[in-house]
Amino acid sequence: MASVIRCLRGFATLAGLVALVVYTWGLLHLAGSVLEAEDGGANSAPLPPCRGNEQVVHVIDYSVSWLPLSFDCEMTGGGSYPAEVIPGYVNPVAVGSALAAVGCAVASAYVAELRLRAGARKGEAT
Repeated sequence: MASVIRCLRGFATLAGLVALVVYTWGLLHLAGSVLEAEDGGANSAPLPPCRGNEQVVHVIDYSVSWLPLSFDCEMTGGGSYPAEVIPGYVNPVAVGSALAAVGCAVASAYVAELRLRAGARKGEAT
């Protein structure tokens, strides 16, 4: 039973680290895009991260979302579209890994509780 608890805790730690690393990777992409958009030098209009879309002529500003990570190009008239600056796997992997980490941590606590209750029924002090 103790090995199951250790295994679940190990998986929780690993999944948490994967979520952290992938989210940080997405943050680096997002920060690079913000720096590129704020450059303001030659060749800064339209915003470089918003290029590659036919709607780029209507772009007036940008907005950033931290959860989920996204860089959205704001257009005249109130619309927006997401710029493809963050790899498509970042948000799903980060959320999936974070959920797996929480699930394994909860399962580990549950198994530990079952072990303690079983020991208490047998009269063991653990």
